Amino acid sequence: MKKRANKVLEEEEILCCCEYVNWHGERSHIGACCCDCEDLDDACDRFFKREPQKPESLSKVAEVVTDRIRVPWLWGGARKVELSVIPPLVILPVLLHIAALHFLLGVVVLTALPVLVLWYYYFTHRKKGRTLFFLSLALFSLAYMYYLFITEVHSRGDVSVVQVVVITVGVILTLVALIHTKREPGIVRPNQQAVHSTVTYYSPLADRDPAINGGRQDVTMTVANRAGSSEQVVVEQKESSRRNWCPVCRVVRPPRAGHCRICGVCVLRLDHHCVWINSCVGQANHRSFLLTLVLFLLTSLYGIVLVLQSVCPRQNLLTSLLYCPGVYNQYSTALCFTCAWYSSIVTGGLLHLLVVQVINVSYNVTEREARIALREKTARSAYWGLIVDTGVYSRGFRANWAEFMNMTDTLNLPCQAPTDLVALLGDGKKV
Repeated sequence: MKKRANKVLEEEEILCCCEYVNWHGERSHIGACCCDCEDLDDACDRFFKREPQKPESLSKVAEVVTDRIRVPWLWGGARKVELSVIPPLVILPVLLHIAALHFLLGVVVLTALPVLVLWYYYFTHRKKGRTLFFLSLALFSLAYMYYLFITEVHSRGDVSVVQVVVITVGVILTLVALIHTKREPGIVRPNQQAVHSTVTYYSPLADRDPAINGGRQDVTMTVANRAGSSEQVVVEQKESSRRNWCPVCRVVRPPRAGHCRICGVCVLRLDHHCVWINSCVGQANHRSFLLTLVLFLLTSLYGIVLVLQSVCPRQNLLTSLLYCPGVYNQYSTALCFTCAWYSSIVTGGLLHLLVVQVINVSYNVTEREARIALREKTARSAYWGLIVDTGVYSRGFRANWAEFMNMTDTLNLPCQAPTDLVALLGDGKKV
């Protein structure tokens, strides 16, 4: 194994910036992206001959194309480009500039864009696949709105330097909080000492003399000799371990942990998988996730106010977003007004997410627990499901928030491993 690992390492080190190892395990070059594609040749031949395509031909061609789209990299060879990152970089500026041409175009675009994003979200969520589309859309939206704010609003002289500094600091803090959120959600890892433990659990044969075992005496306990209370505890522990056992990660999940089918890992106090950060929200990053939402909302709201004051100075701030006469007479003001509407739509969606998160923390319930409880009809819900109270972990408003703010202090609690499950199941066979 060591020789094989060293050989792979040596091969990776000698790759130049334009070379890579393709999905067949063969060494290739980005200059040969259109060469030796048997799957594509076969698909084209069948197309020109009007023959039916093989069921797996299109998927193979897609895998080859996505594997060959790479950029040169100085370390470790060429890096693969995730295709889901590209569409937001093209679609968002094009649609916003189209929406700024006319009022009716703006209504159509700003209505269709959220619908398309939601459709793609449900499409990817149903397939349980990972995608960088939403993270790319979020980051590019933040960067592009900031770029238009500097080039269009600040250049008009309607905002002061202090206001630009406040917006800049807000964008930087939001990005820092997002980077901290994506670091670690709190993945459940097995106890390595328990995994490599040599302890075994057994019971001797019923008709065998204990003295034959080299003087070692094994004592057995029958069900009739057990105490009723201890038997009930053992049965409950065994059932709990079987219920919390994850066959994919091969660990016994601690209480409130869950397995994410998108990330393929078990996460401590799993709340949900957030497509906007392309990561799970769990015990280790839940607080920073809320901080990211708060920073983004404050920065976005302040930016929207400044833009509306610039393009609609004579209108009341509360009504300028709905009625701003003459805003489409000049293309630059129309573009700023359209971006303010787009930012308002995004802000409204994230504000709803923040409200749900605050309510869940106040009742000490995760989004995953709330969905399960509603599905099993074991929770009390109010206001169309906005408030969900399972009544399991809630200890009052102040205690719930205190637990939430200090929950990372217990992040390194040892979790049960496969041998722990074996030990627990063997408790009924030993004393």
